[in-house]
Amino acid sequence: MTAPASTTTLGRWLPGLTTLRNYERGWLRGDLVAGAVLTALLIPAGMGYAEVAGLPPVTGLYATIIPLLVYAIVGPSRILVLGPDSSLAPIIAASIIPLAAVDSERIALAGLLSIEVGIVLLVAGLLRLGFVTDLLSKPIRMGYLNGIALVVLIGQLPKLLGFSVDGDSVISEAVETVKGIANGKVEWLPTAIGLISLAVILGLKKWRKAIPGVLVAVVGAIIIVAIFGWSDDLPVAGAMPRGFPAPALGGVTVSDALHLIGPAFGIALIAFADTSVLSRTFAARAGTTVNGSQEMAAIGTANVATGFLGGFAVSASSSRTPVAEQAGARTQLTSVVGAVLIVVFILVAPGVTEYLPSSALAAVVISAALSLVDIRGVVELFRVKPVEGVLSVAAFLGVALIGVLQGILVAVGLSFIAFVNLAWRPYRTELGRVPGVRGYHDVTRYPQAQHIPGVLILRFDAPLFFANGGMFDDYVRSKVVEAHAAGRDIHTVVLAAEPITEIDATAVDELVELDDFLITHNITLILAEMKDPVREQLARYNLMLDGKPRFDDSRFAPTTGAKIDEITGQIRTDIGRDDTP
Repeated sequence: MTAPASTTTLGRWLPGLTTLRNYERGWLRGDLVAGAVLTALLIPAGMGYAEVAGLPPVTGLYATIIPLLVYAIVGPSRILVLGPDSSLAPIIAASIIPLAAVDSERIALAGLLSIEVGIVLLVAGLLRLGFVTDLLSKPIRMGYLNGIALVVLIGQLPKLLGFSVDGDSVISEAVETVKGIANGKVEWLPTAIGLISLAVILGLKKWRKAIPGVLVAVVGAIIIVAIFGWSDDLPVAGAMPRGFPAPALGGVTVSDALHLIGPAFGIALIAFADTSVLSRTFAARAGTTVNGSQEMAAIGTANVATGFLGGFAVSASSSRTPVAEQAGARTQLTSVVGAVLIVVFILVAPGVTEYLPSSALAAVVISAALSLVDIRGVVELFRVKPVEGVLSVAAFLGVALIGVLQGILVAVGLSFIAFVNLAWRPYRTELGRVPGVRGYHDVTRYPQAQHIPGVLILRFDAPLFFANGGMFDDYVRSKVVEAHAAGRDIHTVVLAAEPITEIDATAVDELVELDDFLITHNITLILAEMKDPVREQLARYNLMLDGKPRFDDSRFAPTTGAKIDEITGQIRTDIGRDDTP
């Protein structure tokens, strides 16, 4: 039975309701466990990124709770985790700190900025600009995840070893980490807890998948630190602040809004670029698809909501999403559980995170990052199609060395170059008849292929446009000259035109010049298997020759085989006449 139109529309804009309606009991355990595991990361991450953004820690919890709940309703991705992000927090700080000196003013400005970011994304989503995610091919997504994994691993390694480093890039962080290890900054207690936690997570994942290793590691670390009183002897996440989300936009002005428009567009671009890659990648891993425009609108809605309720701009998390997936998340119920548990901890046990070692959290994040690494896939790309392997490595190096957005843009730019190069110099070949095989085939792949007397059959595997029109013209002429040099008397060139899906104005001029060249050599150009839309497009150019349409019906053939049968039949008929006394 077809669903009512209203139900279908509601499901499209509120995917969470569709998921709830079709929820399977077998998903529940995974979602609950993943939500509990995720909470252990959400709390310290939210508090920490709030401080990076120049805001009180509690705003980081608000910027976690609200987006999680909103996205669970409007978000198209099943397991994407939204929240404060390391790439956005410094931009937020740089945007609001010059405009405000006290926390209350900064909170209001951060909320206003988040609302503006949300509006930009909402409008872009409604205009269906999510097609930009189509530029993010598999090699780019693979390189992106490998780059994110490296960034996360280098960023978390010092925490695993019990010390901290300052660095403004992956390279500087790596250098400082090595220096810290060489200078004896490694602390044995947090290192031991971190390594044991990592071993538990990886070990259970390999040998006992039914047991949630991340939850075991986090809870175990909290219990051990609490029992032995080690909270003062090693870095811990710290206690949660009290308070609930509430409107905090008092005092903002039109001038403030105008000042924040530029940063809002920048943050919106970064947030969507990061989220779209992550969303499509994890959807592909789960065998599902995600609508880019819907994703854009969902992130926008989450940002508007958190901006009104004391939070700040958010995007998808490249460290927490893998944790959710690894812990068994199946739907957005995981995010709802995480948000609810944060509220519960704020109410009931705000001090529990005082016993959560930072090194145990680092182990959780590192284990998730390791699950993103796909070296074998990159090697396979190089084996099958080296240019795609290069694109993947370019995305990896870009994300790891110059930043997520910049790295993605570099890889997309290289993808365009590779595409143009492919279309500019496409595969082109002559076709012949292979004994015992139907159709006409590439003579370079089938050396036994036979030429058709008087006919040259060619194929050009790309649309004809300004960049390759001249090459197409030169190729056909060269093959005609080559055939004549080989003693073949060519009277017809048949172009197997099925791969040609477009002919622009520049290419049409080249086609006309080619046709004139062939006519001067008493050769007829036939366009076989040309798609109707392309043929109609060619007709709109109104090309004339001696007062008649240059390319009339006689210059087209439904199939290459049909035209060859017609030509060879005519040849046999002519020969028969010549032999008749």
